[in-house]
Amino acid sequence: MWTRRQFLAATAAPLSAQTAPPNLVIFLADDLGWRDVGFHGGRTATPNIDRIAKEGVELARCYAFPFCSPTRAALLTGRMPIRYGMVYTVIRPWSPYGLPVDEHLFPETLKSAGYQTACIGKWHLGHAHRRLLPNARGFDHFYGHVNADIHYFTHLHMGGLDWQRNGKSVDEEGYSTNLLANEASNWLRQRDKSRPFFLYLPFNAIHAPLSAPDEVMVKHRQMEHPKLRMLAGAIDAMDTAIGQVLATLDQESLTNNTIVLFLSDNGGAPAQGSENTPLRGGKGTTYEGGIHVPAAIRYPGRLPAGTKSQQVITVTDLFPTLAAALNLSPQGKKPLDGQNLWPQITEGKTVPREPLFFAVKSNERADFRYAVLHGDWKLIRTIEEGRPGHAEYLFNVPIDPSEAKDVRDANPAKAHDLAQALDQWLTLHPDGDIQSSTRPHPGWIPPKDYTLAVRPD
Repeated sequence: MWTRRQFLAATAAPLSAQTAPPNLVIFLADDLGWRDVGFHGGRTATPNIDRIAKEGVELARCYAFPFCSPTRAALLTGRMPIRYGMVYTVIRPWSPYGLPVDEHLFPETLKSAGYQTACIGKWHLGHAHRRLLPNARGFDHFYGHVNADIHYFTHLHMGGLDWQRNGKSVDEEGYSTNLLANEASNWLRQRDKSRPFFLYLPFNAIHAPLSAPDEVMVKHRQMEHPKLRMLAGAIDAMDTAIGQVLATLDQESLTNNTIVLFLSDNGGAPAQGSENTPLRGGKGTTYEGGIHVPAAIRYPGRLPAGTKSQQVITVTDLFPTLAAALNLSPQGKKPLDGQNLWPQITEGKTVPREPLFFAVKSNERADFRYAVLHGDWKLIRTIEEGRPGHAEYLFNVPIDPSEAKDVRDANPAKAHDLAQALDQWLTLHPDGDIQSSTRPHPGWIPPKDYTLAVRPD
């Protein structure tokens, strides 16, 4: 809990911060583990990410989905991705679908309020049709890539160029993390200074295939394992990029009137060297290590520096929460699943949450993993290929963050209630084949240039 002095300091915004609508910057890391950040004791120093937590509020119980497309969809819609069939896996390069166009996105609400909007980085919410791309979904400016794992230097995905600016391919040299930071800084400097802005900066770092510039790698030569050196270099470069954008905010006198949010899109991938300790599991699982992500938010003069919020918050809550912070109302016609938790963040309080649900399908097998979190309790359900039925486990997360002790037998009523809630949630998935996107159809060939392969509407 915050002290009265902290709360008064947080709510006593300077007059200059009240004269213009606040701006918003969201940094979204890719596959960054719980313990990959400095403020959680990571092996690699992250002073700029740590700065956001030090100068703001750590969101200590922030949850995402186990894979990136569902997280991005939930963040931008404020609605559970199961409702539109995007909860189990990611958009593949051969996928003809994307985030449905009848879903209203956060940047569309912001544009209607006069905000300038930019998406600089990884989209991964549909690319086969023009109507699925960022420029058609509320973003004035887009620079980056539309698929998941691009090469950091060549910007190729499965042999095809995946790098563009506003629908036109860009064939340029440079490390993607650095290029994204440069584009973001330039966009901030060249913005219309009479209007507020929303900058969404979803990095491809630290997603595989890991890479880092030599001048950064040399800083981590003391690490014996090559994989860990590469991981440290990628984290270091991303932290430096975030620092560059924060410095641009400082130089443009924007810091005091800009909300800055940092989070990861899912847990870290242990196979890549990421750490989620003390959390169990990682990316692609519904254990805490797959969905409980590092996050922090800064708003100088409004949020007390160096504090922690224990409020359970998910990516689905970010649209209504940030809209409230900006004094706006979501403009979509469909009801949001997320809650406005801005009062809890600003006041240092917590409110009980309704059951929260997570799901993922394995990339390689017909395995499904589910979770429902309600209060202290979390039910895990697994369905594994070749095994009849399903298995269920119950954990008390605050007491057992490593999810090491299954207490289902000792709490049968709680396990039953959560299982029933999960069954009801699963009925929200629309009719259709949830397996089809895992593998390409036999005739699919990667394009030489993903931008040129986009179908017109």
